[in-house]
Amino acid sequence: MRLSWLPMPQIELPDGHRVALPEGEPIGSILPPEAIVARFDGELVDLSFVPSSDGTVEPVVPDQPDGLHVLRHSMAHVMAQAVCDLIPDAKYAIGPPIEDGFYYDFELPQPLTPDDLPRIEARMAEIRAADQPFVREELSRQQALERFADQSFKREIIEGLDEAEGAGADTVVVYRSGEWSDLCRGPHVPSTSRLGAFKLLKLAGAYWRGDESRPMLQRVYGTAWPTEHDLKAYLHRVEEAERRDHRKLGRQLDLFSFPEELGPGLVVWHQRGGIFRKQLEDYVRDLHLERGYDLVVTPHLARRVLWDTSGHTAKFIENMYPVMDDGQGNQYFVKPMNCPFHVLIYKSQVRSYRDLPMRLSELGTVYRYERAGVIHGLLRVRGMTQDDSHIICREDQLIDEILSVFDLTLDIHRTFGFEDPVVTLSTKPGQAIGEESMWARAIEALTKALNNSGLEYTVAEEEGAFYGPKVDFHFRDAIGRLWQLTTVQVDFALPERFDMEFVGEDNERHRPVMIHRAILGSLERFSGVLIEHYAGAFPLWLAPEQVRLVPVADRHLEHARELAEKLRAAGLRPFVDASGETVGKKVRAAQLMRVPYTLVIGDREAETGNVTVRDRSGTEVKDVSLDVFVRGLVDEAGSRSLEQSRFEG
Repeated sequence: MRLSWLPMPQIELPDGHRVALPEGEPIGSILPPEAIVARFDGELVDLSFVPSSDGTVEPVVPDQPDGLHVLRHSMAHVMAQAVCDLIPDAKYAIGPPIEDGFYYDFELPQPLTPDDLPRIEARMAEIRAADQPFVREELSRQQALERFADQSFKREIIEGLDEAEGAGADTVVVYRSGEWSDLCRGPHVPSTSRLGAFKLLKLAGAYWRGDESRPMLQRVYGTAWPTEHDLKAYLHRVEEAERRDHRKLGRQLDLFSFPEELGPGLVVWHQRGGIFRKQLEDYVRDLHLERGYDLVVTPHLARRVLWDTSGHTAKFIENMYPVMDDGQGNQYFVKPMNCPFHVLIYKSQVRSYRDLPMRLSELGTVYRYERAGVIHGLLRVRGMTQDDSHIICREDQLIDEILSVFDLTLDIHRTFGFEDPVVTLSTKPGQAIGEESMWARAIEALTKALNNSGLEYTVAEEEGAFYGPKVDFHFRDAIGRLWQLTTVQVDFALPERFDMEFVGEDNERHRPVMIHRAILGSLERFSGVLIEHYAGAFPLWLAPEQVRLVPVADRHLEHARELAEKLRAAGLRPFVDASGETVGKKVRAAQLMRVPYTLVIGDREAETGNVTVRDRSGTEVKDVSLDVFVRGLVDEAGSRSLEQSRFEG
């Protein structure tokens, strides 16, 4: 109890004004009505929170990132409450907010089907309309165990002292809405009527705690937004994302496949996909040569001693394929990363300060044992080719080299239409190698480079790689989704572990610094992103087939083939449709394959030598000079234009 003679807490509002908060008054009483939670001294709290000391407060509204997070968290509770109302024997596990939505895991007497989702939504709407307050309660462990006596998953959380779920050593935090309760740290919206628009999306399976030896639960996914307009916009984006699904387009465009005989996460590129990959790889290699990188090639496996030295067997072994024994006492691993090989290239001879910086680049294939449940098309595979480069330099060169990598990153992604990156700096994780002083110097270097670059960035605490902090570049695709594409890492640890040296100007031996960087990430994942970004309609320079020639009748076939040879001689990639289908079906087939240009060849074209050009948009222009058409496409492909050429007849 506050003594009457003690001063009331002084609360500073966002505009700088200070307000004396009367005894027992909640923080929400001085915030605008649109607020759903508050940020008090930087921490998110319920509007019912009563401060006991001075502090600063900010309102958090539903359309802010933190507001959306809370809104979805509260909606997950409401969904679980609805399921428990409809299925009294339901056992509920966990239900966090996630990007664009939420989920909750259940153990149920009978599995739910998609037909059950409308019934759950209807009950959720009733709970929302009932304006049930979210009430925070602090219980002893014994009280909590009694409250959740028939909920085995909740009891396990309480007994395991899982503070992330609200179960501390002495106090267990519970939120109650109506007669239903859940373990939770909060905060939540004040009451269910403050929840916005929502929709349940799909059902899935998930092991409890992600452990395949534990019970399989049923996961219900949903999404929640401040308004119906926001919800409809999101559902439209989902539909568009499904239309752009790279797995579907990969089959339709005959780019790649995942044969079951190979095993999960291992892709084979078909002929058309091979051409696409070649264009991508040639661009990356040529640009790196222009920017002062040297190309290297390394094998796909190495003896265990290499991975012991690098620290991979100590910190990364759960992501590596099992060890192979050659029967002669030698153990081998297929490589999960390329960096130790590049270190060995550096160490193959004595290096001078004049040799630095040394920039080694490789399109190197690596293998990582991803769990089957996370494998997803090209976006998460087990065998991948990285555009992997390592820059070995003196510490006084470090900032300039990082800045050069940033510039190259922006240049490369601009080529594909990716602008305005979202940049994060990730610091030392829990599992790491290297001295604390090395990490401090590496973080300082990345921070200075970011500040010098003028790029805006945020800090992601404890999200770095095990051997060094990193900067990640995220870019938005054509429908607004954010993809992490580029990683730049500074590493003092591997040079130390491998005893890397160079002879300085003083004739003494010194330790270099290493920059790890992958601008595209893996070619597989980047290809998946590109397919979805372009919806399969690649810019001309990337398109496996650039021109489809459609003879109207058999008598036009020879002329079409002659035209194709001229196009091929100009460095273009034509294809003649010699099938017996109608012209309409041939044109439609070209559209389905996302061919940039279709030339219809009939009597008029055979007589004049000109062509009728149809582009992807369906615009058709007759009597285009073949020379003009070829020059236009050569220029479009050579400049890597993102726009199609325009022709006049």
